[in-house]
Amino acid sequence: MTVNTAKTSATDGVSISAALSPGNVAVITGAASGIGLAAAKRFAAFGMKIVLADRNVETLARAADQVAAEARGGATHVMPVATDVGDSASLRALEERVRHAWGKVHVLMNNAGIQPGSAIFGPQENWDAVLRVNLVGVIDGTRIFVPDMIEHGEPALVINTGSKQGITTPPGDPAYNVAKSGVKTFTEALQHELRTRENCRVTAHLLIPGFVFTPLAAGGRTEKPAGAWTPEETVEFMLQRLGEGDFYILCPDNDVPRALDEKRIRWAADDIVLNRPPLSRWHKDYAEAFKAFY
Repeated sequence: MTVNTAKTSATDGVSISAALSPGNVAVITGAASGIGLAAAKRFAAFGMKIVLADRNVETLARAADQVAAEARGGATHVMPVATDVGDSASLRALEERVRHAWGKVHVLMNNAGIQPGSAIFGPQENWDAVLRVNLVGVIDGTRIFVPDMIEHGEPALVINTGSKQGITTPPGDPAYNVAKSGVKTFTEALQHELRTRENCRVTAHLLIPGFVFTPLAAGGRTEKPAGAWTPEETVEFMLQRLGEGDFYILCPDNDVPRALDEKRIRWAADDIVLNRPPLSRWHKDYAEAFKAFY
C-alpha cells in the first residue's frame, strides 16, 4: 500500500502506513466473520498483532485460527476476546486486557453490527438491540480506546463501519438506518475533534460498504450473488482509500458504481434543499423525476 502524502483532507499528514506497521496492535470488533475477519487477516499479513472481538465464542475461535495462519507471528500475534460491544463493561474489560497484554493500540475498527430487522412500531427489543450494538457500541468503543491512542502519540487510526443505509435511509429497516446515520454523524464529529487537537496523530475514517456477501447480508444464501463484493474485496478497497487519505470510504460493488451512489446521495440531500417530501425517491409523485435524474 502506498500513501499519497499530497492528499491530507482526512489524514492531515498522519501516516496510515506507519499505523499499520509490523508489531503494532489492531483491535477489531465483529471480527469473527465478514468484513471484520477479512480486515483481521489483512492486518495480520502486515505483521500486526490482532485482537479479535466478537460475541460468539465458537466462531471467534475458528476466526482466530484463520487469522493466525495469515499472521507473521502466528498464534502469538492473535488474541481472541469474547466481547459484547453493546455492554460498556465488556468493552472496558477488552481494553484493559489489551493494554495489559500488548500496550498501545494503533488501529481500532469498530465494525460489530447486527440487523434483526425493524419497523417503526415493531418489537422494542429489536430497536434496543440494534441501537445498543450498531451505534452505542461504536461510541463506547471510541470513547474507551481512543484517549490512550491519542496519548501515546504514535500514528493511529479509527475505522468505523457505517452503511449507505445511514445516508440515503431507504424505507424498510428504520432502526438500522437510525443507528448507521448516527455512526456517520459521530465519526464526522470524531474526525473534527482529532484534527483540531494539537499534535494529535490519530485519524478517523468512515467505511461505507456496498453490497457485501457476509453473514449479516446473506439472508440465508450460501452462494455469493453476482452483484456482491466479497469481504476481501471490500477490505482491499478500504486499504487503497485509506492510503489516499479518504475519510468517506464509499465502496462500490458489482451492481452499483460510485457514480450511481453519488446520484442517490445527492437526491437524498436535495429532499431538504428543494423541500421535497422525505424519502421522495420512493414517493409515487416523484417516481418520474427520480427516473430522469437517475
